[in-house]
Amino acid sequence: MKKNSNNIFLSVVIPAYNEEYNLRTGVLQSVYGYLRKQDYTWEIIVVDDGSNDKTAELVTRYTEGKSKITLMKQPHRGKGATVIAGMLKAKGDVIIFSDTDQATPIDQVKKILPKIIDEDFDVVIGARSGREGAPVIRKVMAYGFSVLRYLLLRLPFKDTQCGFKAFKKDAAKKIFGKLKVFSATTATQGASVSAGFDLEILYVARKLGLKVTEVDVDWHHKEGTKVNPIKDSWEGLRDLMKVRLNALKGMYK
Repeated sequence: MKKNSNNIFLSVVIPAYNEEYNLRTGVLQSVYGYLRKQDYTWEIIVVDDGSNDKTAELVTRYTEGKSKITLMKQPHRGKGATVIAGMLKAKGDVIIFSDTDQATPIDQVKKILPKIIDEDFDVVIGARSGREGAPVIRKVMAYGFSVLRYLLLRLPFKDTQCGFKAFKKDAAKKIFGKLKVFSATTATQGASVSAGFDLEILYVARKLGLKVTEVDVDWHHKEGTKVNPIKDSWEGLRDLMKVRLNALKGMYK
């Protein structure tokens, strides 16, 4: 894959739900500032998931005069549907989705792109090393979930839940067109992180025979995280079972 200056090379999709606090800390400025220094063409798509705070207002204010940043407003459906909407709109040869809080900073894309450009991987996922600053309960949740996802879906990755994943455009279109548990119209309430969403993406990618790898990335725990240990553990388990059931029915062929 070559960086074609006539097209958009990299699309960065950022799902946002009630992210006023993070936006006021300058996260969008940091993403924009990093990308404008790169030698490839790019775009940023912020997908507002029906926020009821000033998220959309702040993004609109910042994007004035910046043609490479787009605000895409959606009704509230949850992170999965929000990411899918942005991924389907993205025009880049490589499409990455990244959390608004930048717990994994955008500069980690420098570790991702060589895997796609030089080694021809279709999907590259970030893997958090050590989860610096994360509460103990989140580390315990992560370990238990990793055991379950391997037993039920045989996913061999050490970290499926990092909100930093990159796809070749063609791979993205194939994967997101095959999802069954999640879609651009699937609705969940509140600030759900939809743990099953990442699992279904990776399961479908492997079923399609796509080349998938993971790369260690920097990650820092951010205050104000939307992770709810009890609620998200239950929803993650529920969605994991849905993916497994769909697989048994042959729905991912």
